[in-house]
Amino acid sequence: MPSTPDPDEDELDTIPPPQPVFYVEQALLGALLLEPQHLDGVIGIAPDSFAHHAHGALFAAIRSLPAPDPAEHAKNTKWLDAVLTAAREQARGLSAPYLHHLIQVCPWTRHAPAYARMIEAEHARRRLAAAAQRLMHTARDTSLPQRVATTLDEADALATIVDDIAARFPPHAGSLPRTAAPVPSTPHDEEAVDEERLLLATATAYPSGIEQMRWLTPGDFTHPLHAGLWQCLNTMTRRGTPVDPVTVLWEAQHRGLLGPGADPRELLDLLAGSVGSPEHWGERVVQRSVLATAHHISRVIEAFTDDAATTPYQLVVGSRRALADLSAVRTRWQHATSPSLAPADRPGRVRATRATGVPRAGPLRTTAPPAARSSR
Repeated sequence: MPSTPDPDEDELDTIPPPQPVFYVEQALLGALLLEPQHLDGVIGIAPDSFAHHAHGALFAAIRSLPAPDPAEHAKNTKWLDAVLTAAREQARGLSAPYLHHLIQVCPWTRHAPAYARMIEAEHARRRLAAAAQRLMHTARDTSLPQRVATTLDEADALATIVDDIAARFPPHAGSLPRTAAPVPSTPHDEEAVDEERLLLATATAYPSGIEQMRWLTPGDFTHPLHAGLWQCLNTMTRRGTPVDPVTVLWEAQHRGLLGPGADPRELLDLLAGSVGSPEHWGERVVQRSVLATAHHISRVIEAFTDDAATTPYQLVVGSRRALADLSAVRTRWQHATSPSLAPADRPGRVRATRATGVPRAGPLRTTAPPAARSSR
């Protein structure tokens, strides 16, 4: 037979604490309720820093009321009653017994600044986790009209939070997270495969533009064979080797790209389907790489924040290392979409000015392309 809840039992006190920070918040509030003068030493936190809404409402009420005279406060509950009345405007479930419980569970009132620092650290973790989740969802949102631009904006917002945490918890030597980073996921995307095939075919037909496409790397490709073929094309153009489907097939064979039982005819067919321009398809490939990298680093940072053993210092170092990977591909994306930038104007940091141009169209070429533009 199910037990009937006691109507006088405080709801907050019956909820099992999900994290140790629950007890930290109780200790801080108990210290401030018993000796409100300790509020002067509590810095770095606000009501929204608390993981539990009712605790945040209590803290807001404590801050909003003038501190009582210590002697008078020891004789009566007038100030506590005022705090409870103010806090109930935001959290109706609070009760006088719960305030007294907070006072009883506080180990040492003089440790209030230490409790506040712990709450600040846990709040930093939650802020970073929320920013990583927003970045993850944005990078996968195909409904966005400016998907790359919006994703990079979210990355900037995440980097700003990391900088703010670093200002509050400066990293130090030996601060690398111990959490194992998730393995990059490469889900099969038929559209991405088709675009990579078109890039390889058009680059084989018009190899003069490959030298100017240094912003595209093998790591941007979703298919290992396509990445290997792009390496073949780059190597051949640097050597001055004639480029056509047959010579690329020969280079691919020497690089071990043709597995046992492979049909060379399939590779020749792949390299013969030229449509559009290499630059257009290259931009499409690196655009997908930006989004995939943003999604992966958000998973990495989320893994750090999910590990309760990761300190704020480690969160800063680990997040900055992850963001550096996005910075590299972001810079190449900007080079791809803004080929006229002078070297001094080229962006180099995560929060550098983003190129606003959209990928160029890929008109069908029926003649050899004009001389390659120089971006250097």
